Amino acid sequence: MQHNERSRMLGEMPMRHLVPKLSVPIMVSMLVQAMYNVVDSIYVSRYSANALTAVSLAYPVQMLMVALSVGMGVGINSLVSRKLGAGLKKESRTASWNGLLIELTGFLIFLCVGLFLTGPIMESLVGQTLANRETILEMSKTYLSIVTTWSLGVFSAVFFERMLQVTGSSVLSMITQMSGAVVNIVLDPVLIFGRLGLPAMGIAGAAVATVIGQFVSAVLGFCFNQFKNPELRLSFAYARLDPELLWGILSVGFPSVIMQAIGSVMNLGMNRLLGSFTDVGNAAVNVLNVYFKLQSFVFMPVFGLGSGMLAIIGYNFGARNKKRVYEGLRVALSYSVSIMLVGTLIFQLFPEQLMGIFSSSAAGAASESEAQIARQMHDIGVAALRTISLNFVFAAVGITLSNIFQAVGRGVYSLIISISRQLLVLLPAAYLLKAVFGTVGAVWWSFAIAEAVSLVISLSFFRKCDREMIAPLDRQAPKNRPS
Repeated sequence: MQHNERSRMLGEMPMRHLVPKLSVPIMVSMLVQAMYNVVDSIYVSRYSANALTAVSLAYPVQMLMVALSVGMGVGINSLVSRKLGAGLKKESRTASWNGLLIELTGFLIFLCVGLFLTGPIMESLVGQTLANRETILEMSKTYLSIVTTWSLGVFSAVFFERMLQVTGSSVLSMITQMSGAVVNIVLDPVLIFGRLGLPAMGIAGAAVATVIGQFVSAVLGFCFNQFKNPELRLSFAYARLDPELLWGILSVGFPSVIMQAIGSVMNLGMNRLLGSFTDVGNAAVNVLNVYFKLQSFVFMPVFGLGSGMLAIIGYNFGARNKKRVYEGLRVALSYSVSIMLVGTLIFQLFPEQLMGIFSSSAAGAASESEAQIARQMHDIGVAALRTISLNFVFAAVGITLSNIFQAVGRGVYSLIISISRQLLVLLPAAYLLKAVFGTVGAVWWSFAIAEAVSLVISLSFFRKCDREMIAPLDRQAPKNRPS
């Protein structure tokens, strides 16, 4: 897409057309990603209930890897879109190189984790009271070591997807993400169960399928960026370290990383809490993992909407177009709330069918002890889905406002909200509810409590951000030197 065409699109196209144009392809690709997450868990549960528990316990560390890659991607997206909106084309290209350096540094960190720290990490995460602990521990070590050691694919894929999204090439970004997810879905049964003449790899097969899918996305993203994205095509002419640009990425990206990493800490804390229920610990941990996979069908489209909004709001904020910033916020809120309402209805009306996908799979290929865990999963999961989904609409508003804060360079607001929701409210509420009521069902209400509190904080921050940053904008273009 040429610069003038892109500028007209982001700066002039009616929001009711622009938001779907940029966001729908990202939403579709994220839905495919959500489908991959669900299908991956279904195949793992068919392999064994212990394998599902192992993946569930390794998931918080895997979330940290995704948090670092995606969080820094948010910082890259925010800075580059603002530079483009202000007409600073050369700086936007240099910012891209600095963003790539940051993503590659993230890969080196997790390469070290995979080579040296997988064992000690999983020893500390797999609870002593879990049934079949040694089997689960070995499976979790195997899975985590593979996805971290070979994480170059995910860090590279996220970078190139952001480069495509920020210039409005959402369809190409969608293709890169969908291709990796589809490859992953196809390879899962082949590698896990040993089909097409290949040996059965079990849980290692699930990890290898994930890694191969990520590398497919990365390679396609690189090709699309170099040949279809002239505004941000990587060129060594712009490859230099710039402390100011690095800080511009980190100032938004680091809070986003922490914000998403907090989800990993929350997941870890909830795993420990749920695993401490003596009779149903394994089942409760599996239910939490299944819930996160299922809710991604609802949340991923909203996150995709937010990715599109980052480019739209960032560009128009950089261009000082107050009216379009407000329009973008209004349209994004209406879409995200509508999506979450549909998700709430599905979780309220069909929880038995949703949980049956996983519990029946696990029961069908399990020993008697694993079959019992599968039956417990179904009963606990139905109540969990109905209870937690009550917070979805609150979450829609919070996610949308968080994207606004990131787009205008106030990512620290999003960080504070995330810390408040997941660490200061959700975990303490969960432990308190367990102490008072002593049941797994009571614990799930902590999600609704946390979302209600974070909504109040989000609205307060938005009033401050609006008063100080958005309301003073006007239609006058910023006075910058041409690049």
